[in-house]
Amino acid sequence: MYAITGASGQLGRLVIDALLRTVAPSEVIALVRNPSKLADLAARGVVVRAFDYDAPATLVPALAGVDRLLLISSSEVGSREAQHGAVIAAAATAGVGYIAYTSILHADANPMNLAIEHRATEAAIAASGLPHAFLRNGWYTENYVMSVAPAIEHGALIGSAGDGRVSSASREDYADAAAAVLVDGSVETRIFELAGDDAYTLTDFAAAIGDIAGRAVIYKDLPQDDYRGVLEGAGLPAPIADMLAESDAKAAQGSLFDDGRALSTLIGRPTTPWRTTLAAAVKGSQD
Repeated sequence: MYAITGASGQLGRLVIDALLRTVAPSEVIALVRNPSKLADLAARGVVVRAFDYDAPATLVPALAGVDRLLLISSSEVGSREAQHGAVIAAAATAGVGYIAYTSILHADANPMNLAIEHRATEAAIAASGLPHAFLRNGWYTENYVMSVAPAIEHGALIGSAGDGRVSSASREDYADAAAAVLVDGSVETRIFELAGDDAYTLTDFAAAIGDIAGRAVIYKDLPQDDYRGVLEGAGLPAPIADMLAESDAKAAQGSLFDDGRALSTLIGRPTTPWRTTLAAAVKGSQD
């Protein structure tokens, strides 16, 4: 049995879709805080179980019969280490045979604050003795396409990434990679540095927005504190604004760049071109 945590999230659903291309629905367990959110998957024959990182009593029973588990990192930055630790302990108790974890690119050396909890989770998995794989995911192209509409409106894309190159891939690419690791049957300890085949700067990204939208869009680089202030002014909570600005600033130092092409090797095809994802977003903003 294959189990996926955070199954109602964007990545979790895509992983399940990928699994169902080769695995019977009855072999897939969707672990989710609110099972009612996955009624559509249950109707297709997927096993849906209640699973709440913050409710340890739900964890071990939900992992009964699981051979291979995908632990998708929690969205609750700041609480991840404890939440993930509870899942890892439950997996060991339940006799899970293999655990794959969605970490961050170059987690062992990545200077981004986001990497701190990922390093702690990797350490906890290693200490558990469970056979495992670390899926060190780079940036999703979707992280930047969220800024398409305001960039077109104002003729400028803002950030703090300087001339840092970003090797992003689509969320679907990373989902396909996770599914591939789950079904390949390996019990070896593995680390995958996963990133897109092609890299770009935010100057490149802004210019491409303009080309696709048919109007000039420039990239305006801001100091980290100024960018954080702009994000807060746009309504983002202070911790989220701080995280995004800090991540962008560290991208300027190369923290989101990788040219190893491990992702395309793992999924057996080129990663989705960032311009393809961007073009779809621009079209959606103009419809």
